[in-house]
Amino acid sequence: MSLSPAIPFPSRDAETTAAVGGELVSAQGVGLTLGGRQILVNVDVTVHAGEIVTLIGPNGAGKTSLARLLLGLVKPTTGRVTRLPGLRVGYVPQRFPVDATIPINVRRFLTLGVQVSLPAVRSVLQEVSALHLMDRPIAVLSGGEFQRVCLARALIGMPKLLVLDEPAQALDYAGEMQLYELIGDIRRRRGCGILLISHDLHVVLGASDRVLCINGHVCCEGIPEKVTSHPEYARLFGREAGKAVAVYRHRHDHEHDLSGAVKCGDDCGHSHD
Repeated sequence: MSLSPAIPFPSRDAETTAAVGGELVSAQGVGLTLGGRQILVNVDVTVHAGEIVTLIGPNGAGKTSLARLLLGLVKPTTGRVTRLPGLRVGYVPQRFPVDATIPINVRRFLTLGVQVSLPAVRSVLQEVSALHLMDRPIAVLSGGEFQRVCLARALIGMPKLLVLDEPAQALDYAGEMQLYELIGDIRRRRGCGILLISHDLHVVLGASDRVLCINGHVCCEGIPEKVTSHPEYARLFGREAGKAVAVYRHRHDHEHDLSGAVKCGDDCGHSHD
């Protein structure tokens, strides 16, 4: 294994999500103990090609630990993880610290540690609507711009599985909407499986085909509407959290650029100040 949202996603009609492609990665009964502390207990999860699976749960629930198990970065204490042979993975970790004192631009950042052509760099930047940033220093990028650049780096190896850990952190609501629309476009265009990890609910649930709610163990799972009506979900997040799915499905009559500014005509009625 190599490590290298414009339309809301429809929910599946089936009680559980049907496989839209082959199985990419699967965990069966995995548990993880670190430093004498039990992080995960008896967790099952599978990601297929062409579907978006989201891990949700409170801080400290073990979401990132489970992702690292699936990636093979950590070995499970119990259970097993199976991956498609030769699976190519694109991974955007929760934190990607970049030293602001290092004079590195976006083009150089995308080619660190990999051999890739300039046309390939241009292609992935264009795919995430960030081609204009190619020669921009990393240190001056906004949060939304940097997230798109990190996503471009994850895509440059043509992954079949994309793992995004808290991809919308440090973004405002409009920025989150744009990012999840972009992620949905990537899934439709490339047919890759996507594993999202988040503790924010108001957007991410509507961007998911299937949701796994964990808090050290699997509390509930299924399509978003099923999970948000589950008693365990209500216990963890409160009964009002179920409205998160409806929020994402709201449509705007205008767009925002990467800085959050409105992109619409002068006669649209929106403020451009």
